[in-house]
Amino acid sequence: MDYDWRAGLFLFVLVITLTWVTKLLAFKVPALARERVRNLEADKGKLALPKYPPVVKAGRWVGVVSNLAFFAAVAPFCVTLAPQPWWRIPLDIFAVLMIYDLFYYLMHRFLFHGQGYFRRMHALHHQARSPTHIDAYYVHPLETFMGLNLFLWLVPALALAWGPFHAVAIGLAYVIYVQLNIINHCDVDLPHFPFKTLNWITTKHATHHKSMHMGNYATITLLYDKMFGTLN
Repeated sequence: MDYDWRAGLFLFVLVITLTWVTKLLAFKVPALARERVRNLEADKGKLALPKYPPVVKAGRWVGVVSNLAFFAAVAPFCVTLAPQPWWRIPLDIFAVLMIYDLFYYLMHRFLFHGQGYFRRMHALHHQARSPTHIDAYYVHPLETFMGLNLFLWLVPALALAWGPFHAVAIGLAYVIYVQLNIINHCDVDLPHFPFKTLNWITTKHATHHKSMHMGNYATITLLYDKMFGTLN
């Protein structure tokens, strides 16, 4: 695979643009804007606690360094701007997210909820029994590194097997992955159409946070929890 800096730069700009546009449009919806205000108010109380700011800050630095390394040094080997059949982009998005979610499910269930050091490390995140937006970032920095890099390094691994992905596919997959990890932790009370699915997702992850034994280990979709009997 060649280093395609144009495709890598396009990917980086696309991710920033999609992230900004999706947030801008989402919070134009009054119901979502109200839920955002509720979460930010709860976040203020948590960030006033001395334990929150250093963990959040450390995790964000891990994210910045990991992402910069990926977008500058790895992604240009894995993405292309060459034309591809239209169906390849949605197929690649689906494949990347579902393969990632399988590996994350296994890591989350058997490593973070197993025994020993990684369970104790993950217990920091589980101090949030009623998670809100900020708890997506209240994660031990090593856990942040492991979860994020599982996704980032899956991309070159799959590219070695399948060939380079179109930059649009990886950009969309990345934004979906990041936003779902944040949304999972938000306190959402919208049990009516068209927000029922969003409400269900956040409720299931809130259940996961009630203890270390509540299941619901996947992060993109709960399909693997359904398949392996850990859906609660």
